[in-house]
Amino acid sequence: MEIKVLMRHGAGIREMARELGCSRNTIRRYLRETAAEQYSPRTARPTKLDPYKGYLLERIEAARPHWI
Repeated sequence: MEIKVLMRHGAGIREMARELGCSRNTIRRYLRETAAEQYSPRTARPTKLDPYKGYLLERIEAARPHWI
């Protein structure tokens, strides 16, 4: 994160806000956070082909001997 790098180089909050183009409150909020925000993995949602999965698998299995 750029804010943490600038802080390590000794830049002040006002200077960081000016350089990054965001408010001083935003800089303070990012500096207070100890870790990056963690996102959980998305839940799998059904595909459009799920209702036809059985039929498609049957067709693929029936065509298998004819494959090269």
